[in-house]
Amino acid sequence: MATGKRTFASDNYAGVHPEVMEALIRANANHAGSYGADPYTERAVRLFKQFFGEDAEVFLVYNGTAANTLGLSAITKSYNSIICSSLAHINVDESTAPEKFTGCKLITIDSPDCKLLPEQIEARIQRVGDQHHPQVKVISISQSSEYGTVYTADEVRALSAVAKKHNLYLHMDGSRISNAAVSLNAEFRSFTRDAGVDVLSFGGTKNGMMFGEAVVFFNPDLAKDFSYIRKQGMQLHSKMRFIGAQFEALLSNDLWKRNATHANKMARKLAEVIKQNGGTITQRVDANGVFAMLPVNTIAPLQEERFFYIWNDVTNEVRLMCSFETSEEDVEAFGKRMGELKN
Repeated sequence: MATGKRTFASDNYAGVHPEVMEALIRANANHAGSYGADPYTERAVRLFKQFFGEDAEVFLVYNGTAANTLGLSAITKSYNSIICSSLAHINVDESTAPEKFTGCKLITIDSPDCKLLPEQIEARIQRVGDQHHPQVKVISISQSSEYGTVYTADEVRALSAVAKKHNLYLHMDGSRISNAAVSLNAEFRSFTRDAGVDVLSFGGTKNGMMFGEAVVFFNPDLAKDFSYIRKQGMQLHSKMRFIGAQFEALLSNDLWKRNATHANKMARKLAEVIKQNGGTITQRVDANGVFAMLPVNTIAPLQEERFFYIWNDVTNEVRLMCSFETSEEDVEAFGKRMGELKN
């Protein structure tokens, strides 16, 4: 892997946005209460409530795996099952944490663009009331999806209708929710709470924070035991002010939107550059991810120059992610090198 250069490997590779770093430095200046009893966390929670409603229950945690796993734990029993995409982060990239902490079976569905459809969900709700079979309790979707595609508010609403019909909950993994909101040109609430989502994992790390995610419950009754679940899950951060301060910065002055807008713009530009140099874009570029088929002989040398991951070893489909740090120069340099290798 090339060093000293920005890569397209992941938006997790990006550093901390300067405004977030400044917020961390300010929070480090004095003592403050621990375990969330501090003004930084209080202000961050207040901002979340401005976006999602005064009765939303907000809990800050350290990382995304915890946000998903513990949020799902709060709305399931160990004899339940969770329906998700076969490529969902909870199925592919969170090891066995979801199964370990929830005890639930994951029921996976294949879909070309990684977005679930109501009729697919209906087909997997089976043997209700049968004690020999796990009882479905949650539909979990990712926004944006692992393929970088984005659910519209109507699509989320349609899935919520299926959930309500069968007495299920709808969970959203929003690790890249800011990129989705920018793509939709919509308020967070419009495609989450107002569209029928029950529990949301709200991502910060991939959009300029050093660490920190939030679990947001739109039905306060679902959150009544979550403080205990968070503690049991080892996610009650003693110096929570350093998560709260970051979210306060991210959710103020449209920083979340500025960062996501830039990342999405760079992804669209990167897709055009790849097409111009002989590559094929395999998925819609809705957010900040680009999935493509590149000429096989170009992949390894391009990875040396600006590292990215091979998504599918069989087809040589690759994934390139953009972040708030990605520059037009980064994209142009990638295209130039791709053109050199093509000739």
